[in-house]
Amino acid sequence: MAAVNPSVFLLTVNGQIEGANFPEYDNLYCKYCYVYGHDWTPTSGLEEGITQITCKGSLSNNLIWNFPLETTFKSTSPSGWPQLVVSVYGPDVFGNDVVRGYGATHIPITPGQHSRTIPMFVPEPTWRLQRFTSWLLGRRPEYTDPKVVAQGEGRGVTRVRSQGFVTVSFHIMTKDMKKLGYDTGPSSAQPYSTDWSAD
Repeated sequence: MAAVNPSVFLLTVNGQIEGANFPEYDNLYCKYCYVYGHDWTPTSGLEEGITQITCKGSLSNNLIWNFPLETTFKSTSPSGWPQLVVSVYGPDVFGNDVVRGYGATHIPITPGQHSRTIPMFVPEPTWRLQRFTSWLLGRRPEYTDPKVVAQGEGRGVTRVRSQGFVTVSFHIMTKDMKKLGYDTGPSSAQPYSTDWSAD
């Protein structure tokens, strides 16, 4: 029986959205989704989700979600490698749900355990009057589609402000990438010698 050559490779993403650090805010929740190229197709798992609301502990500024991620993709090309997009929301002083941060990271390419700290940002109004009216009405600037965060088009003129971090852990598994000619393993090059002499 002849060996069958695969026509696609698989990428399995397991892990969790561990938590966040937003020193100025509390009672936050996180939404996530994936952005990927035309050649990619999810085969199992969830493409998007929403965490529970979490509060800061009495001894820490950290918010803990520990929300699971589990998705498998198939593709024939690494072009358009998947990205994880996270959006954090919480109440303002009037109780309205407003965005507290957007961020994105590429799914790690190499199999194994990985941890990523994603810097978050929020869109800012251009004028002071817009800033005041958006605060007063509880309608802060936000993206209609958070997936724009992972794309380059249309973001060049957006004014943003850095605000907080989200920590995500990944366990990545791949199948048939080497058979299709893609090597994502550790480099086979010899490491530099550490036998330096002080003479």
